[in-house]
Amino acid sequence: MTEISRRAFLQGSAVAAGGLVIGCGATRNTAPADFAGSEGMSFDAFLKITSDDRIILQVDKVEMGQGTMTGMATLVAEELDIEPHRIELVHPNANPAFQTPLQITGGSNSMAGRWQTLRESGARAREMLKSAAAERWGVESVQLEARNGAIVDPASGNTLSYGALAEAAARQPVPGDIELKPREQYRWIGREFARVDGPTKLRGEARYGIDTRIPGMLRAVVVRCPHAKGRLSSFDASQALGMPGVHSVFEISNGVAVVADRTWRALRAADAVVCKYDLSESRGISTESIRAEHRRMLDDAFGAPVTGSGGTVEPSNPEDLSRSLDVVYTIPHVAHVTMEPLNCAIDIREDRVDVTLGTQAPDVIQHAVSRVLGRPRREVIIHNAFLGGGFGRRAFPDVAIEAAEIAKQVDAPVQLVWSREDDLANDYYRPATTHRIRGEVDADGNVARWDHRMVAPSLIPYMAKGMGGVLAPEWMAGAVDAVAESVAGLVPRLIGPILATEGASELPYRVEKHRFDDLFHDPGIPVGIWRSVGHSHNGFVVESFVDELAHQAGRDPAAFRRDLLGDDHPRHRAVLDLALETSGWSTSQSASDEGRHRGLAVHESFNSVVAQVVEVRIDDDREIHVERIVCAVDCGTVVNPDIVRAQMEGGIFYGLTAALKGPITFENGAAQQSNFHDYEMLRMREAPRVEVAFVDSDAPPTGVGEPGTPPIAAAVANAVFAATGERLRDLPLRLPKNA
Repeated sequence: MTEISRRAFLQGSAVAAGGLVIGCGATRNTAPADFAGSEGMSFDAFLKITSDDRIILQVDKVEMGQGTMTGMATLVAEELDIEPHRIELVHPNANPAFQTPLQITGGSNSMAGRWQTLRESGARAREMLKSAAAERWGVESVQLEARNGAIVDPASGNTLSYGALAEAAARQPVPGDIELKPREQYRWIGREFARVDGPTKLRGEARYGIDTRIPGMLRAVVVRCPHAKGRLSSFDASQALGMPGVHSVFEISNGVAVVADRTWRALRAADAVVCKYDLSESRGISTESIRAEHRRMLDDAFGAPVTGSGGTVEPSNPEDLSRSLDVVYTIPHVAHVTMEPLNCAIDIREDRVDVTLGTQAPDVIQHAVSRVLGRPRREVIIHNAFLGGGFGRRAFPDVAIEAAEIAKQVDAPVQLVWSREDDLANDYYRPATTHRIRGEVDADGNVARWDHRMVAPSLIPYMAKGMGGVLAPEWMAGAVDAVAESVAGLVPRLIGPILATEGASELPYRVEKHRFDDLFHDPGIPVGIWRSVGHSHNGFVVESFVDELAHQAGRDPAAFRRDLLGDDHPRHRAVLDLALETSGWSTSQSASDEGRHRGLAVHESFNSVVAQVVEVRIDDDREIHVERIVCAVDCGTVVNPDIVRAQMEGGIFYGLTAALKGPITFENGAAQQSNFHDYEMLRMREAPRVEVAFVDSDAPPTGVGEPGTPPIAAAVANAVFAATGERLRDLPLRLPKNA
């Protein structure tokens, strides 16, 4: 992957290289060289064609394994009529032109957000190339065709490559309204082919942040207080300073930095630093105390009503509660555990600061480093590498803030690396939540009421730190940061735990009386965006409870859902029907051969609808074994089926790990798990067979990276009930052992 700053890209492409530069999302007839300065743009991504036949696309959405580069190359290649592998892809520096409103990769929005604009970019380039060729040949451009990287005149047989026309094309007016290829003419969209970033990764040439090497670079680690809300009181580094290769040891805002010539030596020296902490605010913060407070609040606290209908959620017939349910679900903290631990390299120079890492939010990193170092944003250049997993964790700037504080005190380039122990002890975890739902089915099998109360923290106070000023003018960024952090702490107390309610506050099912209340509780454990965010826990709770109501009504859970969806949610019904058909549910609803039993769940998130049918086997030790998963998805147009299939599989395995494996637990604010020996991941031998089926659609693409995660825990829990008659309402899912 070539690295290039946006400034250098514009300067070199519009003037020196004699090529064609297209701004994605152009809304008016603007000359290419002036496009960067045009106003009224919410984002700016650029396509460049050079006179030596290079086609370069700036990809503002980072590649962290989800296939963004291949998808975006496909959209442009489709309209240019070239192979996607011909396109060179670069991650640009942070720039306001890419902010929507932040320059961030998340929310499963990469393809959905760039579907129209990147195709338009390719189409505009194609038409400008045709205009240049028509001018040269003295013909009408409408008679010309784009074929495999060249403009062809079928009548005369004349052919010119894109590169040969690039300089002349750059002088053509940029078309306003543009005609895109119709679906029946697609060559690449909807087709499976190898990923464009695959060869460099297979050859070991792909560069991740942790691969960064700068001449004279020192390595650093940070000793942090392992207890949430704990504070460093003092430290003794005398032993560490005498160890081989150690350069320096000093305090930064988040702990004690240990700098050495090698990472291993820095890690060993860090073990020798003796720290004393003030734990007065950490004492008593434990998983047990959090759960106890959640239970108390569910019974006693006043909640913020988010959704309500029917005016009341009291039982329809208080004298007969045989069709009523009153149940509690608990979801624990879990960690992100990106396979590449957090890292950041900073090289402070006289005229610039080079920051190299893998991040989901380049502008947030630029802003954070700029503030720490007191340098103008324009001097902070973000070199974004491939990411070894993100899942929301790499949207936070904490690693860059620490690296900048260290680099400020070290007269050399420095790379900060987190260990796996650092990662598990200092994550922004998926929040622990507790839910109480009271429901009732009437004599006809309809849902008469659904009363859902949830206790959860808010992600906003933790996300706002260092992010608020990104969108502000530089001269007032510091003040905006301070205000944003202050307000962010107050907002959830007024309106509840924002982002935690998605997937539960609104239901696709027909419910006579529906109410959802959220109750805010923040014990001080840092929380953040975790793959599918609020949907990750609400998918489990809602789809588990639907299954419970189906059983209460004496109905097949699939037929029950179909009836409750009715005709108001055709996408849900189509996805559900496809999952049932693919899994064979209609011939064996709850059980199949070899002792396997089935459960299902269907959930919408990020504008995509996913249904999953799971087959489980319970062994003699009452261990849960997931044998097969059928996943049906409606995500609009499937740009590359192989990549979408891989994302569904990845989301399923990510969610399955959280559903079956151990949680992060806390004692006095400190995580009790430290590495993969006590915080297990799903192993290859445990991975079930996954079949993915797509609902055919010509709608624009919707989310893919996250929607596979929310339904899986509920589908497994529902299958366990089919097998054992026991409801598992707490994650992780574990059957009690026989006495």
